[in-house]
Amino acid sequence: MRPLLCLLALGGVLLFVLGLHLELKWLCLLSKPLPVIALLLWLCTTAASTYRRWITIGLLFSLLGDVLLEWPANLFVFGLGAFLMAHLAYLLAYLSESKHLAPRALLLAFAVAGSMFAVLANSGLGDLLIPVAFYSLAIGCMLWRALARLGTRGIATRSAWLAAGGALLFVLSDSLIGINRFVTPYDGARYAIILSYWLGQLGIAASVIALQSGASQPADSSSRAASSRS
Repeated sequence: MRPLLCLLALGGVLLFVLGLHLELKWLCLLSKPLPVIALLLWLCTTAASTYRRWITIGLLFSLLGDVLLEWPANLFVFGLGAFLMAHLAYLLAYLSESKHLAPRALLLAFAVAGSMFAVLANSGLGDLLIPVAFYSLAIGCMLWRALARLGTRGIATRSAWLAAGGALLFVLSDSLIGINRFVTPYDGARYAIILSYWLGQLGIAASVIALQSGASQPADSSSRAASSRS
């Protein structure tokens, strides 16, 4: 990532953490979007592709969700909807790269998402039971397709691991939100939630860069080989 974008992202992280520590809601609202904005600007420096387009759309919905969850009014359901759309966009990005079944990834992803939903449902979700069920299903599908890219021929290994790691961290962040909100509040929840969320988004965005870098390597190697023969 370019130095100015790194500064923008890091500045947003530090200001948001400071806002949490000092309980300054206005500072949290203003600073929380900055890291995702930096990731969006980073992706603008890469070549257009279907994968990049869907990851960008996912980041835009995530940006909307960030604002909705920090807004002074209780907009949790709307924030949930925005992040649902983000997960679906990431799902479409991963499907654009790989469509094979990957049964082991399927079992692992739905074990994770199903366990999360079971814990939340047992704590009593009330009117949010159905929305959270759909959200958990979307998370499971997104994680499944992210894991399915691992070991797929034609997909850069680094890109696959970054996307899978980012998806797992995103799911972890969502799980921590659910536990803190519906099961039992715990100290340091917001710090753990936001840091795992940002690291997850970083991994997902970086998978775009790694995918394009991996795709360019064969061409670069061919060019070097041709130069050596001339």
